[in-house]
Amino acid sequence: MTDTTGPNITRLAALLADPARAQMMLSLMDGRALTAGELARAGGVSAQTASSHLAKLIDGKLLAVASEGRHRYYRIASAEAAHLVETLSVLAASPEGAAISTGPRDPHLREARICYDHLAGAMGVRLFGGLRQSGVLAGDDANVGLTPRGEEVIARFGIDPGPLKRARRPLCRACLDWSERRPHLAGGLGAAVLTHFLEKGWIHRRDGSRTLLFSSEGLRRFETLLRA
Repeated sequence: MTDTTGPNITRLAALLADPARAQMMLSLMDGRALTAGELARAGGVSAQTASSHLAKLIDGKLLAVASEGRHRYYRIASAEAAHLVETLSVLAASPEGAAISTGPRDPHLREARICYDHLAGAMGVRLFGGLRQSGVLAGDDANVGLTPRGEEVIARFGIDPGPLKRARRPLCRACLDWSERRPHLAGGLGAAVLTHFLEKGWIHRRDGSRTLLFSSEGLRRFETLLRA
């Protein structure tokens, strides 16, 4: 007799096995909230079909919805849900016999992009590796953490580690990067670093895209953080 006492991963897998639902989730990976009509166009389905898909994703705790006036906006429900989508993007198999080509073709998207709420792409991988090398982070990918020295470094950089440490969300997480196939920094610290760069104007988002563009000052500050 089959043991059914564990987590029901088949139900979750079935939710993302549908191409329209998968495309809707991918379209939300830049951290935005979109309307049902916008997600219907992203999934290539009618409004009625989209409504059914969205209800299933909400029921599966992959999406959340909020009402603003006459509109309802859908977003990825949690960092864990976003991590699942990013990981599946990495694990998605290439056609048999095809040349190995990882991630997006757009070089700007490969260089730096938003992954839910943190920095991904080559720059995200550089950030994670650089913070490890400088002793800001320590531990393996499964258990990476902020060191006492790291707390001092990020505080000097303008990020208060106190609220991040008290939050329920994991402080640091290694998230396998879709294009680089190496980890970038996620978790509360990853989100705080990207938010800091955005608020300072050192990074800005390219309209209608997950692409992140560094200013010259942003690049200088990025290198300063890595050398701290």
